[in-house]
Parts: sequence; structure tokens; C-alpha cells
Amino acid sequence: MLYLERFSFLDEDTEWNVCAAEKHTCYDSFYPFGVLGEKELGRVVFEPVTIFYGGNGSGKTTALNVMADAVGARRQAPYNRTSFWQQYVRRCRAQGVWQRAENVAALTSDDVFDYMLDIRSLNEGIDAKRDEVFGEYQDAKYAHFQVHSLDDYDRLKQMNDARRHSQSRYTREHLMDNVRTRSNGESAFWYFTEKITQNGLYFLDEPENSLSPARQKELAAFLADSARFFGCQFVLATHSPFLLALPGAKIYDLDRTPAQTACWTELENVRVYRDFFKEHEKEF
Repeated sequence: MLYLERFSFLDEDTEWNVCAAEKHTCYDSFYPFGVLGEKELGRVVFEPVTIFYGGNGSGKTTALNVMADAVGARRQAPYNRTSFWQQYVRRCRAQGVWQRAENVAALTSDDVFDYMLDIRSLNEGIDAKRDEVFGEYQDAKYAHFQVHSLDDYDRLKQMNDARRHSQSRYTREHLMDNVRTRSNGESAFWYFTEKITQNGLYFLDEPENSLSPARQKELAAFLADSARFFGCQFVLATHSPFLLALPGAKIYDLDRTPAQTACWTELENVRVYRDFFKEHEKEF
């Protein structure tokens, strides 16, 4: 399913003209102007899986964020932007029917990190509350208390509850369990597979971060199945050879100028992996 069919970025001349008109300002950066124009990215034509590849500083994350903002993708974690961000986004052109998607979202490794911090904070709160319940149990079980009116009913009920149960059972019944914690890689994989639902348009920024090679292969299989069988479209920025090798993916190589489509086996980072393993082939 194609919810986003084409996207036009600004050319270098347009970027230069906009920046020239702002030279009288106090700004020393016009980001994202000056990043993608020199790549001559021009118009992007999408497939169910479209990948932006490039080294650090190549502009792939900038391109992803611009496209996500242009179609109003939901997002949680903050991202790099300046006072000129919306000026740039408004000048770009998106074509497609993304309004028909059931979910349009940008998911990044920063979202995973924030999720893990939220879980940790929640569990810390539960642990603190547990200590409070322990004290409440001891106080209720051994308190000397007499009922004088109906106002004392709740206190009497608490005392009886404490005296009928062990401390551990009393605590379990009065406190929610800790949220299950996972390793960074497990949390990242779980996060993406939970957030990605059918019939959606998703912008994924380096989702391989924190994932082991085996988990990256699992994520690649999940994305391939979601695109093939569940009506999803994906736009990724990635270095991962496992994601770059997704069947049928269209790859834009931003390490080249002008940026152009390429086969995953032609990409520099992939060839670095290949050459490394060939050098050590006898050790296997």
C-alpha cells in the first residue's frame, strides 16, 4: 500500500534564495536549509519500503523528519529543528493519500529510550509505594484500636485484612506489580512491534539502535511482513545491512552527489562489512 507516493524537496537554488533573503538576521544557521539541496535529492518516488541511506551527517534523518512533518506524523521524542524548520517544510510538496492511513507516525530510537526511562520511573514509584505499604501493614497488624463509630470502619477493615494475611500477600493485593523490565534491545524490539499496527504509514529513524544482529533480522522480517500482508508503508533512515536488504526496498544513497537509488550490495557500509568478514574468513 502506498500512502505517500512522491515527495519533492527544495533544490539548491531555492534554498540559496531563501537564505539570502534572511542574511540581515542574527541567525548563523538556517537548518534544514543548506543540507538537502546540495545532495540534489529532488523528487523522491516511494515503494512500500523506502530507505534513506548515508553516513553520519549525510542528511538522511533530516529528510525523514521533513517528510514526517509534512504529512503530520505523530511523534513523541523531540528532534533537531530551528526557527526555519517550518519555512522549509511548507515549501516541500507531498503527494499521496496518507490521510487514509489508520496511523501515521514517526518512531525513533529516542522514543525507545524515553519509553525505557518512563518504565524505570514508574517502577521506582512502585518500589517507593511498596515501602509505604510495608509500613502500613506493620502499623495495621499490631495496632491497638477500638471502634467508636462508623467513621472507624475503614480502619477496622484494614486491621483485619492485615491480620488475616502475610505481609507479602497484603502488599500484592494493595499494590500493582512492577512493570516488566527488559534489556535495551528487547525493549527496542518490543516497542516497534507494539507501535506498528496494520494500515499505517511509518517513518523509522535508525530503528536498529540497541538491537543485536539477530534482533535486526527479526525486525526486518516483521517490517517485510507488515508491508506485504498488513497494508503498511515504511520510510526508513538506516545503516543496518539487515534492513537495507529488505526485499523490494528502494534505497536512496545520500552518500552520493547527486543522491540516487542504489542496490544494497553497492553501498559503502555494506561493503565494509563484507570486506571485514572476507579478511577474517579463515578464522571461521
